[in-house]
Amino acid sequence: MAIPKNRLKIEYDERIRLELKDELNMPNIMQVPKLEKVVLNMGVGEGYHNPKALESAIKTLEVIAGQKPIVTRARKSISNFKLREGHPIGACLTLRGHRMWYFLDKLINMVLPRVRDFQGIAIKKFDGRGNLSIGFRDQLVFPDVKFDEVGILKGVSVTIVTSAPDDYQAGYFLKKLGMPFSDFKVVDKVS
Repeated sequence: MAIPKNRLKIEYDERIRLELKDELNMPNIMQVPKLEKVVLNMGVGEGYHNPKALESAIKTLEVIAGQKPIVTRARKSISNFKLREGHPIGACLTLRGHRMWYFLDKLINMVLPRVRDFQGIAIKKFDGRGNLSIGFRDQLVFPDVKFDEVGILKGVSVTIVTSAPDDYQAGYFLKKLGMPFSDFKVVDKVS
């Protein structure tokens, strides 16, 4: 059974991609920035001491993304935190393809408007290589998560990885997709 394309993906393929090619003065359509993956991460510091917190994080990420996350483990021991190498400390997952586009559409149109006192995403959230990282204080901003089912409120970090070579092109690309930036200014000429 073929999976239907997401509304945002169709808009990117039919309109945004061609506009970006012309506006960024790119000679080849393959140079236009595109989404590569979206990574969700939830850290649970007390995962080893409290297995229910780790189970809650796994279940929450599964509900948010529609995909089962993997358990992340400590790479090295830190005695001050009573942490040993190999202990579970969180959960993460990587979205690609149609799930990535569906999640990004949900993030832009449903999740970000639900954030209290949201003023837009700051341009300093980019990492210098065209990737955007957004952090949420708790997982309740996602409409799929029920308040009664959440045991412990934990933060969720979302990283959007693009193929753009710099922050300006990535910001311009994500702004075209509908990402609400607070301080992104469109410059007439791209260098």
